[in-house]
Amino acid sequence: MLDPELLERVTARRAELDELEEQLAKQLAEVRAERDELAVAERVLERMTGQLAEERASARPTPGQVGGRTVMLIPHREPGAEEDTLPWDYQRIIAAVRQAAGPVMAREVGEVVGVDVSVKAKLEPLRSKLVRLVDRGWLRKLPDGRFTTRL
Repeated sequence: MLDPELLERVTARRAELDELEEQLAKQLAEVRAERDELAVAERVLERMTGQLAEERASARPTPGQVGGRTVMLIPHREPGAEEDTLPWDYQRIIAAVRQAAGPVMAREVGEVVGVDVSVKAKLEPLRSKLVRLVDRGWLRKLPDGRFTTRL
């Protein structure tokens, strides 16, 4: 005959283990669901990264032809790229921005590089060059319209 006290302990332990098994099964289901969500998120991220890369590639200006060679007059700034890869007038613009004590307006850059700032028609091409340098990553434009070098 079985000892009733031992039988009671075995039954209690079996109930504890059944409860633990139920909790672990629930946790395992939650972990699997989260893993599936992460896999979906990863696929979406890969697809979006590819789409962004395509958009950026199509948004970049196409290089021109000079002497039969493909060149981009104002290249995108890349790690290790030096300012001497830019045309001379753009190098002067960056130097003028760099020499300033802080962010500068296009008019102030024009005064340094020798543009007649009293004539708006002569200042706008300079502003266009400044914006082009911002678009290509060489300069930074602040919300108030002033320009500064990238850090």
